[in-house]
Amino acid sequence: MARPRKPLLSTDRIVGTARALVDAEGLAAVSTRRLAAELGVSGPSLYNHFRTKDEILEAVADSVSALVDLSMFEDARDWRTALHDWAVSYRAALRDHPNIVPVLARGPGRRPAALRLADAVYGAMVEAGWPPAQATSVGALMRYFIMGSALGSFAGGFVDDASAYDPADYPHLGQAHLLAEQQEKIDERAFEAGLTALLDGLALQYEQARATT
Repeated sequence: MARPRKPLLSTDRIVGTARALVDAEGLAAVSTRRLAAELGVSGPSLYNHFRTKDEILEAVADSVSALVDLSMFEDARDWRTALHDWAVSYRAALRDHPNIVPVLARGPGRRPAALRLADAVYGAMVEAGWPPAQATSVGALMRYFIMGSALGSFAGGFVDDASAYDPADYPHLGQAHLLAEQQEKIDERAFEAGLTALLDGLALQYEQARATT
């Protein structure tokens, strides 16, 4: 009787396994030895696909960038609507894979999906009439905001123990112990409020830029 064959080792399989490890245990969990064990292969076989652990993490980061929807920059949506919809999609991808955010925050480097993302945003802004220098700033500003929102939860940072908020010391935090149980709702509301305020400000800058050209 023929023995069942092991699944072939591939770049996608390595990246998928590494991403699952990062999601479950954080960046420190990824090593070539651990990955080889998870994949059921010898350590050296990984080097046929990646030379270093850093290359693997870069590939994991790019696989998350590839999850971000870019279709809004290719259809008839105006620049503000496109930026809003893109920001929501981007944040959703980061929210699902928060442990890889520190790698993504380094910038796109040579990662293809990340470069396609940057190209799409910049190109759409220039085509919408933003001056090139300001289009660059718009992309940077949006990235700062989205990445920052993904680095941690505001509401989740408060413990659910009412005794931690002695009114003698913190007279305005009497309800702070309730924030954690409303974490998702509060964080979503804060993100939307911040995004709207940011886009309102950009709209004013856009009108000023158009008036001077």
